[in-house]
Amino acid sequence: MLLSSLIQEINKLKKGLNAVILAHNYQPPEIQDIADFIGDSLELSIKASEIDAKLIVFCGVDFMAELAAVINEGATILHPDRDAKCPMAEMMSVEDIRRVRRLYPNVPVVVYVNSPINVKAEADYIVTSANAVNVVEAIDGDTVIFGPDKHLADYIAEKTGKKVIPVPEHSYCPVHVKFNEGEIKVIKSIYKNCVFIAHPECPVNIRALADFIGSTSQMVRFIKNQPNACFLIGTEVGIIYRMMRENASKLFIPASTGAICENMKKITLEKVHRSLKHGVYRVEVGKEIAEKVRRAFENTFRVLGSEPPWLRR
Repeated sequence: MLLSSLIQEINKLKKGLNAVILAHNYQPPEIQDIADFIGDSLELSIKASEIDAKLIVFCGVDFMAELAAVINEGATILHPDRDAKCPMAEMMSVEDIRRVRRLYPNVPVVVYVNSPINVKAEADYIVTSANAVNVVEAIDGDTVIFGPDKHLADYIAEKTGKKVIPVPEHSYCPVHVKFNEGEIKVIKSIYKNCVFIAHPECPVNIRALADFIGSTSQMVRFIKNQPNACFLIGTEVGIIYRMMRENASKLFIPASTGAICENMKKITLEKVHRSLKHGVYRVEVGKEIAEKVRRAFENTFRVLGSEPPWLRR
């Protein structure tokens, strides 16, 4: 099928089924182009709940589609490729949390949203890279357990002054460890007025070079509000397409052309078309697990002084 015909067919199916296509910021350009909403994982799931979507095609990795199923209770969630998984999320297991709870029985467990759904169900709080620092700051006590991602754990400790116990001890995002300190210094020396923005999943030596550190959604907002004309991007390269589209007059340079999440790129137009046409692959989360995950999210929202969207409906 020709590309133009494929896109037309996707749009036709989407309209006929009254479906909503969500695409993470790291998705390929052609997927972002057909999406109704582009953003980070929690942001997208909440957006879908606000419009009361009944059929959602989530273009991202598996834990994102699971999260959409929990937040959009009653909706049908389709994930175009079951093999699009997050390597960092798979580094953490339920037993990892239970083991560290036995070692630190009174320490709150904060789980990163980039984790399997059964791991989230073990959490006291669930956070994103955007709100992790604020949540940990607001939690009573000077120690928390956090995982996965030892680099984000280190960043949270740095910003809050609290002791953050990483679990698993050596978990990390394979994309965000690809940046090279020397290469970034060279690029910054060439583009002297370029602002370097980095994701908090980056190692400390990369974060130390950054002019701004934030989640993907925070990066997008930061760029829009800055007068600077040049930005060096320290996260997965897929987000640059959105940045360029929304800021046509600005220059964007990847801090590493190798910062590519292969799993994010597994979602294709053909797979989205198949997903809509045949209703595959449906993502379902057991009621007990979903309730535990929602409860952990409710703890997170409340410690920040707000209310989760599913309680506002």
